[in-house]
Amino acid sequence: MERILRDPMGRILNYIRISITDRCNFRCRYCMPEKGVPWIEHDLILSYEDILFLCYVLEKMGAKKLRFTGGEPLVRRGFLPFLAQVRHQFSSMELSLTTNGSLLTSAAPQILPLKLKSINVSLDTLSPEKFRYITSTGNLEDVLAGIHSVKGQTETEIKINTVLIKGFNDEEIPSLLTFARNEGVLLRLIEFMPLDSGVWSKDCFISADHIMASLPDAAFWEKEKGVVSPCSGPAVYFTHKGTGQRLGIIAAVSHHFCATCNRLRVTAVGKILSCLFCQDGIDIRQALRLRDEKMVIESFMLAVSKKPKQWLDVQSGHEHMSQIGG
Repeated sequence: MERILRDPMGRILNYIRISITDRCNFRCRYCMPEKGVPWIEHDLILSYEDILFLCYVLEKMGAKKLRFTGGEPLVRRGFLPFLAQVRHQFSSMELSLTTNGSLLTSAAPQILPLKLKSINVSLDTLSPEKFRYITSTGNLEDVLAGIHSVKGQTETEIKINTVLIKGFNDEEIPSLLTFARNEGVLLRLIEFMPLDSGVWSKDCFISADHIMASLPDAAFWEKEKGVVSPCSGPAVYFTHKGTGQRLGIIAAVSHHFCATCNRLRVTAVGKILSCLFCQDGIDIRQALRLRDEKMVIESFMLAVSKKPKQWLDVQSGHEHMSQIGG
């Protein structure tokens, strides 16, 4: 009998984000503190066999969409064969990937045949100097080449995720829109979220309303109407009435989407997080390693029962995005 993950507010949680690793080849300044975070020992990270069992249980519980994140998932050895195995075993589920894009060029020949629902690439600036600054280690050209290597597939939508930070990249909105239009990819502008008080600053925050007002041809952007997919993420989409270009806005702070949240997260060490801002997750690593289906289901039901009404109820300002999986 298929279970449905329904929380006390009636929200159906059918979209699961699974962190493959906490490791990353970038050190983005808003993702982790300048001093870095200690890496988790490899034997504490879920094995691919553990995650496959997790996917099996989630499918039985009504999950419809899986998104694999990190850290940076492409830095983990064996990830691409694992992703192919997930695609083969769970053909009915939507599969998506979030990446910094730097390793996409070499990975593209193995990724493209999998026909993922979407590939989300983090890109916060088109300036090589600012890109090096914000990522600490990254090379912009690698990411641009990676985007080019996977675009143009009708089955897979390429989304560019840009976190807007006042005084850093807010003046780049026109050039980012032009880049997305020329490349045929979907730009999504994201409010800077207060996950880490050592990184986040109110002075750097730009609200969605301000973002919309500052768009080129602001009056020409029209909010899209129609039926929203039950597996949709948090973005609100707009279409330019003149060019037809689409744009996504993720207003996680100023117009939070908690009332329609359909997501759960599983960290790389096997903790279920019912909210991005939760500090204490429910540990299922041992249950997964024992292949204890009943215990995994009970743990998910417990996590669902504790899902907060809104992020403000649990927000603490101590979480590091690199360890949560975005």
